[in-house]
Amino acid sequence: MRADRLLSLLLLLQNRGRMTAPELAAELEVSVRTVYRDIEALGASGVPVRADRGPAGGYRLMDGYRTRLTGLTDAQAGSLFLAGVPGPARELGLGADLAAAQLKLQASLPAELASRARQIQDRFHLDAPAWFRDADPVPHLAQIAQAVWDQRILRTHYRRWDGEVHRELSPLGLVVKGGIWYLVARADEEVVRTYRVGRFQAVETLDAGFERPVDFDLAAYWQESSRRLEGMLLRQTAELRLSLRARKLLPMHFGSAGVRALAEAEAAGPDAIDAEGRLHVRLPVETHAVAVGDLLRLGPEAEVLGPPELRRAVAEAVAALAERYAGRVNGCVGGSG
Repeated sequence: MRADRLLSLLLLLQNRGRMTAPELAAELEVSVRTVYRDIEALGASGVPVRADRGPAGGYRLMDGYRTRLTGLTDAQAGSLFLAGVPGPARELGLGADLAAAQLKLQASLPAELASRARQIQDRFHLDAPAWFRDADPVPHLAQIAQAVWDQRILRTHYRRWDGEVHRELSPLGLVVKGGIWYLVARADEEVVRTYRVGRFQAVETLDAGFERPVDFDLAAYWQESSRRLEGMLLRQTAELRLSLRARKLLPMHFGSAGVRALAEAEAAGPDAIDAEGRLHVRLPVETHAVAVGDLLRLGPEAEVLGPPELRRAVAEAVAALAERYAGRVNGCVGGSG
């Protein structure tokens, strides 16, 4: 709405001082021509906007002028809880609300605190998504988020790894982890499950509402669910001998499981290190089929000691690779030029 945009323009000038029309247009995501019209509208309403000419010119408020029109709307107040994760805020359709809320918050702060807030924004940035992985397309995220807020039942078409299902869900909360959105929902009166938002093929919001369990704690559920999932996946333990470089790689490739395995091994003291300086580590892993590929990422810096069937599987994979690459040197096959 234009009134919201005018207030945002006013707060930008108040918080940042002199700004050019192109700078204001970029912040407000409008055209420069729209900025000119909005500046005229502010002046006509009695706001003392000054236009400075020349290369260092721009628009600014008259010295000493400050507005106190800093009340937050419901959406803007709610969006402040996503202030550290602007990407997810945009995906939820709250990007504009978040920007407006931040401007209002800055305008209400004393000068010294507002200056510090701007310095923090300039110096710290949170990038939630994981490296080298595109985020899921989530065309239904905003609708799902609205249903979570309104406590409305969703009729869904969901793609699982073993097929597709149609279910009516009572949406209890949304979680973003590593740039991936998950819906926590109750599929019936008792069972609460987790659904990957990017796998919803269709979503319909029903008029029917539901009662949210009074004792449901989203953060506690997610923490317990994560532990349970890790326990289900990491059912076996690999015994490894790691070089110093592999010890640095383990947390990168195996996350928290690798961190814990290293900490436990290092706590054992010198007894866990062999004569060549390699550390003996017990690492929780998935099935052998998955673990072989995961462990090969450590390359020759790690040796699998056991269990015997996992060591054999890794040895067979290495032998197959050696045979495939035998004789291939500098792009030549079989040593021929």
